[in-house]
Amino acid sequence: MRNKTSRFIVLTLAVGFFGAGSQLAAAADQHRDEHARDERARPEPARVEPGRPQGRGPAPGRAAFEGRDQELDGRHNHGRYYPPVGAVRPALPEGYRPYYRGADRYYFHGGIWYAPSGPGFVVVRPPSGLVISVLPPFYSTVWFGGIPYYYADNVYYTWQPDQNGYSVVDPPDNADSPSEPPDSAQQDLIIYPKNGQSKDQQAADQFECHTWAKGQTGFDPTQPGGGQPGGSAMSRSNYDRAMSACLQARGYQVN
Repeated sequence: MRNKTSRFIVLTLAVGFFGAGSQLAAAADQHRDEHARDERARPEPARVEPGRPQGRGPAPGRAAFEGRDQELDGRHNHGRYYPPVGAVRPALPEGYRPYYRGADRYYFHGGIWYAPSGPGFVVVRPPSGLVISVLPPFYSTVWFGGIPYYYADNVYYTWQPDQNGYSVVDPPDNADSPSEPPDSAQQDLIIYPKNGQSKDQQAADQFECHTWAKGQTGFDPTQPGGGQPGGSAMSRSNYDRAMSACLQARGYQVN
């Protein structure tokens, strides 16, 4: 009887131990499944490139560079990129200059014109007649009928001596057929470009200085007799002095 009782106890303990072991194994399997699901659902950590601070926007060289939404202006071999007309930005760039035309406001920076638009600013074409004191940093000099035009972002400018600035003008009628730069209006002066000015820039500066000197003295060396009845040597001397002063102020050595 004792043997039967002992065997029964041993068998009972074995069954209980086996059942507990099965429950523990099942619980462990369930824990592993839940952990795997959590790992799959967890968001992948952000990848940080070496040397790039976090929270500073795209890394250098990525697609988010300034010119990605800009268009190439290849007219007159200009070769610069600008945002298209109608592009909107939330704020003006640093260093902009304000201009007014009646009640209308315009802002100029880097050859690009902006106007207020809701909470931001939209890229526009400026109206003719606006006068700026300094040309865009990258402009092309184009000649039409012996007159230099300054071109950037599909906008033409001409020098206005009476306003001492450059005025926005309508495109010339023959805008697609520019002419060659004319010979210098002043042949007697020896002019040296100290700042490495290009040939186009030299021609433009000489033309503008010629226009200014002619307005100051009334003498025009391109006309017979200087454009004056009985043109005098004194008038020519005054013209040369005015021409030299203008060119020297623009970075030329004049002899």
